Amino acid sequence: MANSNVSDSLLRTPLYDLIIQQKARMTAFSGWEMPVQFTGLKVEHHAVRTAVGMFDISHMGKFTLEGEGLFPMLQSLVPSDLNRLTPGKAQYTVLLNPDGGIIDDIIIYCQGEEKAVIIVNAATKDKDKKWILSNLGSTNINFTDLSQDKVLLAIQGPETAETLQPLVKADLTQLSFFGHTDTKVLGYPAFIARTGYTGEDGFEVMISPEGGQELWRSLLETGVTPCGLGARDTLRLEAAMSLYGQDIDDHTTPLEAGLKWLVHLDKKGKFMGREVLEKQAEEGVKRRLVGLEMEGRHIARHGYPVVSEDKIVGEVTSGTIGPTVGKAIALAYVPRSLSKIGTTVEVEIRGKLYPAKVVKKPFYKSENR
Repeated sequence: MANSNVSDSLLRTPLYDLIIQQKARMTAFSGWEMPVQFTGLKVEHHAVRTAVGMFDISHMGKFTLEGEGLFPMLQSLVPSDLNRLTPGKAQYTVLLNPDGGIIDDIIIYCQGEEKAVIIVNAATKDKDKKWILSNLGSTNINFTDLSQDKVLLAIQGPETAETLQPLVKADLTQLSFFGHTDTKVLGYPAFIARTGYTGEDGFEVMISPEGGQELWRSLLETGVTPCGLGARDTLRLEAAMSLYGQDIDDHTTPLEAGLKWLVHLDKKGKFMGREVLEKQAEEGVKRRLVGLEMEGRHIARHGYPVVSEDKIVGEVTSGTIGPTVGKAIALAYVPRSLSKIGTTVEVEIRGKLYPAKVVKKPFYKSENR
């Protein structure tokens, strides 16, 4: 049931009433009133890992851009080479500021030489919109903000394709990972992509409010587990996917954040922050985002100090008990000298030090992806 302390000023998605009917526990998140859990975090987490779960992610920013010179403009804002994108394919990447810091992590869906859909984080939607618009210059690119006009549903888990297919006109077997298409879902025009934030196979569907409500009800009837932000966080952390505002921000570069695979220095020309990244690539970064596994079940939470030889050397950015891996795991920034796999450090938890080991990321990898 809705919490009484959740402000009436918060935005609500078109699925709000349906979510309340499921007696979800609600919370404030990035200006929206969102479900943190339904039946329970572990139940929802395991549903996604073993079968199929669904998330209302309509709070996320949804932009469409169309016009001549679109991709050259986008090329200048991200470190990834967008020239390799073809219609129906997408690129996970980051918007950079002049210092190489991450304005946001985004997905760019190519719909043609002059058209793209961009999905951004809810907390940074206004910042991203302002940044993109300020860099359009005198171009004839049309920017449309669909953030409050569309439902965005994430249906995730190994049984997603077979569960969703009867409701979708397009052949989902033809959509590869990060593939996308315009189609119809339950007769409603929809955009569907084989993307997600859980580490599992799955799809994200952008559709009208009416279509989204019908899709939610249909999936409930087929036994799909509704999931909240709590399970979304444990799932993404097991998969070592960064959360903007915690693991990455305006003061971290993709090279520091373990996102080197997004930086294509040898394949593209000038882009925002290139000089900083070139220097870091040449000299090495001073710190790195690493995966930590705690000894025992003490949880290293966001903001906890990382200690080595009695000195604070870093900070935990995300941490939890991973329901699938069954261990206390965390992400943390540490000096490069302590970032090697197998290195032992300590985490300060309520004034006491507990040992942790640097381990390979991700903590969990699906066999279905």
